[in-house]
Parts: sequence; C-alpha cells; structure tokens
Amino acid sequence: MATAVITGGTDGIGRALATAYLERGHHVLVVGTDPAKGEAFRADAHRRGAGGRAHFLTADLSLVAENRRLIAHVAARHPAVDVLVLGARYHRSSRAETADGLESNFALFYLSRHLLSHGLLPQLRRAASPVVLNFGGAGLAGPVRWDDLQLRRDYPGTGALGHGGALCDLLAAHLAHLHPDVPQVVNHPGVVATSFAGEYDPATAAHVDRLRVHGKPVTEAVAQILPHLDAPAGPLTAVLEGRRVPTDTPAFDPAAARRLHAVTEQLLAALSARVRAGGGRGAEEDLPVVPGVVEDQEGGGAVGGG
Repeated sequence: MATAVITGGTDGIGRALATAYLERGHHVLVVGTDPAKGEAFRADAHRRGAGGRAHFLTADLSLVAENRRLIAHVAARHPAVDVLVLGARYHRSSRAETADGLESNFALFYLSRHLLSHGLLPQLRRAASPVVLNFGGAGLAGPVRWDDLQLRRDYPGTGALGHGGALCDLLAAHLAHLHPDVPQVVNHPGVVATSFAGEYDPATAAHVDRLRVHGKPVTEAVAQILPHLDAPAGPLTAVLEGRRVPTDTPAFDPAAARRLHAVTEQLLAALSARVRAGGGRGAEEDLPVVPGVVEDQEGGGAVGGG
C-alpha cells in the first residue's frame, strides 16, 4: 500500500492533500505541532472509514533533532514512501531564533526540507513512482542573501518567507540533478484561504485577514497541484497556480544550488560538532522528546512534539 508523508498537514492545503491521499487508499502520515489538530485529522479519517491508514506525529521541525527523529521513525515503519509533501512553515513579523540558534524561517521553511528530502531518499527510491512536493517560490522569490542566510540584518518580515522559498527552489534543483529518479515538484499555489499560521504585527495581521476572505479555496489549490504530482514532467517541475513555469532560470541555477548545498552541509556539521562538544547526543543516538505526546497508530508507540 502506498504511503504519503505530509509536513504541515494539519491545516490548509496540506490537510486537503492528506484527505485526498486517504481517499486514494494511501497510508498518510501527517506531521504537525498541534496534537488537537492531529486528533481532528484522525477523527475525520475514522468518519471516512480510513482511520486505520491515518497517522499523526507531533514534531517541531524547526529543530534539527526533531527532523532526524522523524526520519528514523518513518524509516522504521515504512520501507517505501511514495509521496513526500514538504509544507511546514510559520510566519514571524519579528526575527526569532530556534534552540539550535538558527533563524526560525530558515530552520523550518528550508533546513527541515533539506534534512527530510535527503534523509528519506532511501524510502522514496523504493517506491514505484515517488514524488516530492516542496511548497517553495516556484521561481518568484527574491534573491538569496548569500552573506546573511540567517537574516540577521534588516529582517524582512513577510519577505523572510520569500527568502525561504528561494532556498527551497535551489534545494529542489540540486536534488533533481543528483537524483533524477525522484522527481521534485516546486509549487507556489498563489493566495489561498488557509489559516496563515504565524505571528503578525498589526498591519500584516489586517492584510492577512483580507487574504483569508479573498484567497482561492483550498480545494481549488489542491486540484491545481495534484495532476503535477500524479505525472511529473521530469526530474524538476515548477508550478505556479497550476501552471508549469520554466526551470532554466536563475532561481534554479545549478551552481547556486550546489553552493547552497555545500553551505548547508557545513552548517549541519558545525551544529553536530557543537552538540558533541557540549556533551549532547548525536543523530545516531536517541533524540530528545519534548512535551506533548500523541499516540502513533502505526506501531502503538508515541512521538512527542512541541
């Protein structure tokens, strides 16, 4: 039976994709931070007669250790992953850092996707027709701040999400080049009436309230993206509101993609070295579980999260 893993799957497009794949007969693992929303997803699945295939894991994917714990969890339970949806993100009008010392958008919107895309490659390659959906910039995001990836100077507020989208475009380009057998689909859905999870200053909050009213329905956004997941055009597909857009542009530049990969691996190595120097546990050891435990229906275990 096919398996879909969906981060950011308790709200909006992610939740609607989770329901779509349940209706297709997939096992669906939804990953989020809110146990109540996870329980609501599973309750809805039970009403649809798909409760045995609906699973929710609580995890704070802005933390490197939580991503590695998720990878280990999925690998232990699913030999193959057919669909990986990378949808977790959280807006902040003011700059914030994670416990790892990373800018929050960089950590959640980009680094988590780097870790999961590479970490779950063995499972994706075992699927007959795998696909990775990355909600990135689809070529629309602004330039990468190579000298300030952590956005320490002149934090751009909403623009931080755009910067994360630009990094995701390069991530997908690099993976498509290295692993053409695992198609990458980068999607920008346009303005969709979702929860717009985040922390907003008053002016941005007022704008977001208008977007919630005037954005396209989630069902329309899902209908626009599913055909590209069912039949990817090649190793790399960029989709803007259901329409394919070119990938031979600077947004997907192979040299920039290699540069970002190298910088990211150096950052991860430095973080691991810091953990070892502080007496912390490495990725190969048991990772910390944070408060908030939700039962995992697959194996009867529990996964904690923030």
